[in-house]
Amino acid sequence: MKKIGLFFGSFNPIHIGHLILANYILENSDMDELWFVVSPQNPFKDKKSLLNDHNRLDMVQLAVKNYPNMRASNVEFSLPKPSYTIDTLTYLHEKHPDYSFSLIMGEDNLKSLHKWKNSDILIKNHHIIVYPRVFEGGKKDSEYLQHENISMIKAPVIELSATEIRTMLKNGKNVRPMLPPEVFEYLDGSSFYK
Repeated sequence: MKKIGLFFGSFNPIHIGHLILANYILENSDMDELWFVVSPQNPFKDKKSLLNDHNRLDMVQLAVKNYPNMRASNVEFSLPKPSYTIDTLTYLHEKHPDYSFSLIMGEDNLKSLHKWKNSDILIKNHHIIVYPRVFEGGKKDSEYLQHENISMIKAPVIELSATEIRTMLKNGKNVRPMLPPEVFEYLDGSSFYK
């Protein structure tokens, strides 16, 4: 059975922190592939600053083109909005019954997992890989970390945010070191985020 890690996000834009983390997970787990699932609308995020779905998908495709075990996924584009992770996983299981899917999330998201749609079913039926994040609200005091389907990995903590990158772009600052070269070229000269 093929093992797929699902890294959900707005990727608005995808940056080197995402790639470093994805590569670390692939190299330090039994995952065969990691899919960046581009979310059209996160129910917990403001849609105002969100770049067009297809532009964000294009950037993810450019970012992963030289990584054979990474894929860009637009699976949520055709599903009802807003996107709920449990619905996407149900759809993927129906479409790929021979694949095993694991969910990849930051430690900050784990703390709010109880607010997610059908979070109890999500935890019961799926393996969840949690990576460390610097965030308000303290360290790993979540009862979820005791669950057999949840694993904490010691991935590098990357203090880089897409919000920060968008602000820098808006203010005409150099973000080249923060982005995969292909994504920088895609954004350079465009009016995106300005």
